[in-house]
Amino acid sequence: MVMSQGVVATIYQYVDTKGHTHFTDRPLIGNYKLKSVIGQPRSTGSVNAKTFQKNRKRYSAMITAAARNSNLRPELLHAVVLAESAYDPGAKSRAGAVGLMQLMPGTAQRYGVSARGRWDPEQNLKAGARYLRDLLKEFKFDLRLALAAYNAGENAVKKYGNNIPPYPETQRYVQKVIAYYNKSLASNS
Repeated sequence: MVMSQGVVATIYQYVDTKGHTHFTDRPLIGNYKLKSVIGQPRSTGSVNAKTFQKNRKRYSAMITAAARNSNLRPELLHAVVLAESAYDPGAKSRAGAVGLMQLMPGTAQRYGVSARGRWDPEQNLKAGARYLRDLLKEFKFDLRLALAAYNAGENAVKKYGNNIPPYPETQRYVQKVIAYYNKSLASNS
């Protein structure tokens, strides 16, 4: 499947009691499962649509506060959280990143967050927001490079001459976050 740059399609799937499968871009009632055409967040697996909406609402004020404390737009932090964990505070990647912002142990330690604190949504969001802000500064406020560094590490971006590394996952990640961010900005205007 070929997707044009900047397009994100979020699809929800529901299997009714008769075994019929239904798809929609807006979940109604039922046990819909969130599916993303571009790919699942690093947490892998399906997220119950009701849980997704509940978590988004639950952590929204915390995300906004972490963004503002780090001089970031809340829409940007929401886009990163959506791409990283789909608002699941218990998300864990195969690489060991955890929480809403998928903090790696070294990143958490760098921002004063303990191993247990990585699982605390507020500490996770604050550290992730500060890290993203620092990456933006490091890469002269080039959002694409900062997002690539958030996904693959700043050394990977530097290794490729301050360009997005040629890793398919990182390239998809940057496109996905920017698409989520742009969609959020458009809906708030």
